[in-house]
Amino acid sequence: HPRLYKHFHKIHHEWTASVSIVALYAHPLEHMLSNIAPAVVGPLIMGSHMSTALLWFVIANLNTLNVHSGYHLPFMPSPEAHDFHHLKFTNCFGVTGILDRLHSTDVMFRSTEAFKRHMLMLTLTPPRVQFPSNKKSQAIEES
Repeated sequence: HPRLYKHFHKIHHEWTASVSIVALYAHPLEHMLSNIAPAVVGPLIMGSHMSTALLWFVIANLNTLNVHSGYHLPFMPSPEAHDFHHLKFTNCFGVTGILDRLHSTDVMFRSTEAFKRHMLMLTLTPPRVQFPSNKKSQAIEES
Protein backbone atom coordinates (compact mmCIF):
# COMPACT_ATOMS: atom_id res chain seq x y z
CA HIS A 1 0.00 0.00 0.00
CA PRO A 2 1.41 3.46 -0.93
CA ARG A 3 1.01 4.92 2.58
CA LEU A 4 2.96 2.06 4.10
CA TYR A 5 5.58 1.99 1.32
CA LYS A 6 7.06 5.39 2.16
CA HIS A 7 7.57 4.42 5.81
CA PHE A 8 8.74 0.84 5.40
CA HIS A 9 9.81 -0.58 2.02
CA LYS A 10 11.21 2.70 0.67
CA ILE A 11 14.15 2.22 3.07
CA HIS A 12 15.13 -0.89 1.08
CA HIS A 13 14.84 1.14 -2.14
CA GLU A 14 17.41 3.73 -1.10
CA TRP A 15 19.60 1.47 -3.22
CA THR A 16 18.43 1.64 -6.84
CA ALA A 17 21.13 -0.73 -8.07
CA SER A 18 21.03 -4.33 -6.88
CA VAL A 19 23.83 -4.98 -4.40
CA SER A 20 23.88 -8.22 -2.39
CA ILE A 21 25.26 -6.70 0.78
CA VAL A 22 22.11 -4.57 1.17
CA ALA A 23 19.64 -7.31 0.17
CA LEU A 24 18.29 -7.48 3.71
CA TYR A 25 18.58 -3.74 4.35
CA ALA A 26 15.05 -2.90 5.46
CA HIS A 27 12.95 -1.35 8.19
CA PRO A 28 13.03 -3.70 11.23
CA LEU A 29 9.27 -4.37 11.04
CA GLU A 30 9.46 -5.14 7.32
CA HIS A 31 12.46 -7.37 7.95
CA MET A 32 10.50 -9.41 10.51
CA LEU A 33 7.28 -9.61 8.44
CA SER A 34 8.69 -9.92 4.92
CA ASN A 35 12.13 -11.48 5.26
CA ILE A 36 12.09 -13.69 8.34
CA ALA A 37 8.45 -14.74 8.85
CA PRO A 38 7.87 -16.24 5.37
CA ALA A 39 11.00 -18.38 5.66
CA VAL A 40 10.14 -19.55 9.19
CA VAL A 41 6.39 -20.17 8.89
CA GLY A 42 6.59 -23.01 6.36
CA PRO A 43 9.00 -25.20 8.34
CA LEU A 44 7.07 -24.47 11.55
CA ILE A 45 3.70 -25.42 10.06
CA MET A 46 5.11 -28.56 8.47
CA GLY A 47 7.06 -29.58 11.58
CA SER A 48 10.28 -29.81 9.59
CA HIS A 49 13.43 -31.32 11.04
CA MET A 50 15.93 -28.69 12.17
CA SER A 51 18.44 -29.62 9.44
CA THR A 52 15.74 -29.39 6.75
CA ALA A 53 14.65 -25.99 8.08
CA LEU A 54 18.28 -24.82 8.09
CA LEU A 55 18.70 -25.95 4.48
CA TRP A 56 15.52 -24.02 3.58
CA PHE A 57 16.87 -20.85 5.27
CA VAL A 58 20.17 -21.18 3.40
CA ILE A 59 18.38 -21.58 0.05
CA ALA A 60 16.07 -18.63 0.78
CA ASN A 61 19.00 -16.38 1.72
CA LEU A 62 21.04 -17.47 -1.29
CA ASN A 63 18.11 -16.61 -3.56
CA THR A 64 17.77 -13.18 -1.91
CA LEU A 65 21.48 -12.54 -2.36
CA ASN A 66 21.34 -13.77 -5.96
CA VAL A 67 18.48 -11.50 -7.06
CA HIS A 68 20.22 -8.54 -5.42
CA SER A 69 23.66 -9.37 -6.81
CA GLY A 70 23.30 -7.58 -10.12
CA TYR A 71 24.69 -10.69 -11.84
CA HIS A 72 22.76 -13.20 -13.93
CA LEU A 73 24.67 -16.29 -12.85
CA PRO A 74 24.39 -19.61 -14.70
CA PHE A 75 22.18 -22.29 -13.13
CA MET A 76 20.62 -19.70 -10.76
CA PRO A 77 17.21 -17.97 -10.99
CA SER A 78 17.20 -14.82 -13.11
CA PRO A 79 17.61 -11.50 -11.26
CA GLU A 80 16.35 -9.45 -14.24
CA ALA A 81 12.83 -8.83 -12.86
CA HIS A 82 14.11 -7.79 -9.45
CA ASP A 83 16.75 -5.53 -11.02
CA PHE A 84 13.91 -3.89 -12.94
CA HIS A 85 11.90 -3.59 -9.71
CA HIS A 86 14.76 -1.64 -8.13
CA LEU A 87 15.04 0.50 -11.26
CA LYS A 88 11.34 1.44 -11.54
CA PHE A 89 9.79 0.56 -8.11
CA THR A 90 6.29 0.18 -9.63
CA ASN A 91 6.82 -3.14 -11.40
CA CYS A 92 7.79 -6.73 -10.62
CA PHE A 93 6.79 -7.03 -6.96
CA GLY A 94 6.61 -10.81 -6.68
CA VAL A 95 9.26 -13.46 -6.14
CA THR A 96 8.21 -15.89 -8.88
CA GLY A 97 6.45 -13.48 -11.24
CA ILE A 98 3.14 -15.37 -11.16
CA LEU A 99 1.28 -12.70 -9.17
CA ASP A 100 2.91 -9.94 -11.24
CA ARG A 101 1.52 -11.54 -14.39
CA LEU A 102 -1.90 -12.06 -12.78
CA HIS A 103 -2.15 -8.44 -11.58
CA SER A 104 -0.36 -6.94 -14.61
CA THR A 105 2.39 -5.39 -12.48
CA ASP A 106 5.04 -6.58 -14.94
CA VAL A 107 3.66 -5.00 -18.14
CA MET A 108 6.47 -2.44 -18.43
CA PHE A 109 9.10 -5.12 -17.69
CA ARG A 110 7.71 -7.49 -20.36
CA SER A 111 8.31 -4.80 -22.99
CA THR A 112 12.05 -4.50 -22.23
CA GLU A 113 15.14 -6.28 -23.48
CA ALA A 114 15.71 -7.49 -19.92
CA PHE A 115 12.56 -9.63 -20.17
CA LYS A 116 14.16 -11.58 -23.05
CA ARG A 117 17.05 -12.41 -20.69
CA HIS A 118 14.72 -13.33 -17.80
CA MET A 119 15.29 -17.08 -17.75
CA LEU A 120 17.36 -19.73 -16.03
CA MET A 121 20.62 -19.81 -17.96
CA LEU A 122 21.93 -23.34 -18.51
CA THR A 123 25.14 -22.22 -20.19
CA LEU A 124 28.20 -20.26 -19.15
CA THR A 125 27.61 -17.73 -21.93
CA PRO A 126 26.38 -14.51 -20.28
CA PRO A 127 22.77 -13.58 -21.12
CA ARG A 128 23.85 -10.11 -22.30
CA VAL A 129 25.99 -11.86 -24.93
CA GLN A 130 23.20 -14.23 -25.99
CA PHE A 131 20.56 -11.46 -25.93
CA PRO A 132 22.35 -8.15 -26.54
CA SER A 133 20.44 -4.91 -25.99
CA ASN A 134 20.04 -2.54 -28.88
CA LYS A 135 20.71 1.13 -28.13
CA LYS A 136 17.10 2.27 -28.62
CA SER A 137 15.55 -0.22 -26.16
CA GLN A 138 18.36 0.36 -23.67
CA ALA A 139 17.54 4.10 -23.67
CA ILE A 140 13.87 3.28 -22.96
CA GLU A 141 14.82 1.01 -20.03
CA GLU A 142 17.04 3.71 -18.54
CA SER A 143 14.39 6.45 -18.78
